[in-house]
Amino acid sequence: MTSNTYRGRKHPSPGVLLNSHQDCTVFLTVVTLHRRCWLASPTTQKLLHQTWEETTHWLVGTYLLMPDHLHMFCAPRKHNGDIETWIRYWKRLFRQIHQREDWNFQAHGWHHRMRHDESREDKWRYITENPVRKGLTSNPSNWPYQGIVYQI
Repeated sequence: MTSNTYRGRKHPSPGVLLNSHQDCTVFLTVVTLHRRCWLASPTTQKLLHQTWEETTHWLVGTYLLMPDHLHMFCAPRKHNGDIETWIRYWKRLFRQIHQREDWNFQAHGWHHRMRHDESREDKWRYITENPVRKGLTSNPSNWPYQGIVYQI
């Protein structure tokens, strides 16, 4: 195996190592299929928020919707939930709720377990600047498509 084996990989490493003796917060990004722009709307936000309230194995904390992708912090409710199974579950539940053929996500999400030396606040600040960098708003606090489902 060469050092170039993992360069440019198309999927995240599977799974998130869960430890019952340690809190786990994951930064997750999910992209729409073909990067279609349908996510940043009041209807979509309401339906996603409702979907995440109904899921049981993982809790969604803060989230931000962009037109073609979303970011969130999430955490397992119990230390036995597989993140890939949970992502597939809430995508399927969301699809059943909205029943729109053109609202689809890419197959995989990108997740990263936050390490002790990483600042969630710094990461969230960077995420909230996303709409500003894209020219969608001049002030991150004015971006309407962000929220919190559970305090994690």
